[in-house]
Amino acid sequence: MDSPVNDDEARDRLLDAAEALFYAEGVQAVGMDRIRAESGVALKRLYRIFPAKEALVTAYLERRDQRWITGLRAAVDGAPDPVAAVFDRLAAWFSEPDFRGCAFLNTYGELGAGPAGVLDVVHRHKAELRNVLAGLTGPNDPPGLADQLLILVEGATVVAALDPGPEPAHHAAAAARTLLGRTAAAPA
Repeated sequence: MDSPVNDDEARDRLLDAAEALFYAEGVQAVGMDRIRAESGVALKRLYRIFPAKEALVTAYLERRDQRWITGLRAAVDGAPDPVAAVFDRLAAWFSEPDFRGCAFLNTYGELGAGPAGVLDVVHRHKAELRNVLAGLTGPNDPPGLADQLLILVEGATVVAALDPGPEPAHHAAAAARTLLGRTAAAPA
């Protein structure tokens, strides 16, 4: 079953399978044998690369964090209104056909306060998201704006997970404009 690929390629295939399955079905619902079957990587090699499921879940979340934060930074860098760009990005994400909410909150919801490695990645992701939002605030913005924007982003994501589509992002953007004292028109 395991084709002749190096460990980096096998790792990528394992992570691709894990991401698709964990995000769609949940971490606890998907076993290592299913990851093996979907990835085409032999079970022995899977456990050599990821000695435990916690290691695979941690690597999946770390890779997703890197892509998500990089994509968010790209969306806001150079945008005429970086705060609006955040919510435009969310609106597009919430409209994707396979949108299932925040992978980090979903995983935390399943696993709670453990395992520690997974929990650490969830906390680091949320701290990095807050840092990105803090970087969008200026000296004339209200105090605590980054925390308020984080709550808007997280709240919109949870609402959209229950009812996918761009509307939660549009509503959160309107709330952000209110916080900032702006009266820009709502996005189309």
